Amino acid sequence: MARGQSRRRAYGTLAEVYDRVYAWKDYRKESAAIVRLVRRWGPRPARTLLDVACGTGAHLRYLARSFACTGLDASPEMLAVARRAVPRARFVRGSMPRFDLPERFDVVTCLFSAIGYVRDERTLRATLRTFARHLVPGGLLIVEPWLTPSLWKPGSVHLATVPSRRGPIARMNTSITRRGRSLMDMHYLVGDGERIRHWVERHDMGLFSVRQMKAAFGAAGLTVHRIPSGFYGATHTDRGLYLGIRPPRDLGAASGT
Repeated sequence: MARGQSRRRAYGTLAEVYDRVYAWKDYRKESAAIVRLVRRWGPRPARTLLDVACGTGAHLRYLARSFACTGLDASPEMLAVARRAVPRARFVRGSMPRFDLPERFDVVTCLFSAIGYVRDERTLRATLRTFARHLVPGGLLIVEPWLTPSLWKPGSVHLATVPSRRGPIARMNTSITRRGRSLMDMHYLVGDGERIRHWVERHDMGLFSVRQMKAAFGAAGLTVHRIPSGFYGATHTDRGLYLGIRPPRDLGAASGT
């Protein structure tokens, strides 16, 4: 990042334009796929769902039609947007590795590669134990991973532009590897009336192999299944999905409770 530029907390300022930046993303299609996965792999009946790192609640807009939904996120700015967008869902602030809610859920989801923000394998395992602890016996965990080390391509700059009636948006980011993690400084230019706003957010994400992910699910006491095709089939941007099933027994020893 150039000298003199300010760097802001990831997903802070971005919250107000996040849905415009990712307007290309088919949340309806992804949510329908989640419902199908729950019907196949989840408990019966599955009534409650917790979406961890829910962001602006874009998935919950659709999932709330099928489940009683709770969204959890660390960003108060994201949660403010989500509460306005999905009034029928409940939203709480919390950290992925350490949140502690009083209830358990039939389904827990962690989507759009948010799991990468745990950064290291030790925290990944702690996070999956937290997820498992919030599942009912027989409950289903659905995790959409970040890139594996072999798929991460450092040393490149990426540009995305978003046309909008409210003003154009451009996002350009670097991609480097540091201490085994993917590091991206994302520069945003947002046209807003007669002015252009610019800020930089740093996204520091862990790179976990398939072996590391499966081991973390196992250490949390979950039976793990990997779906390589994910939501969009076998494309270069598809990161697949991991399904974790909590056995119909007490997970006390595995989850650390």
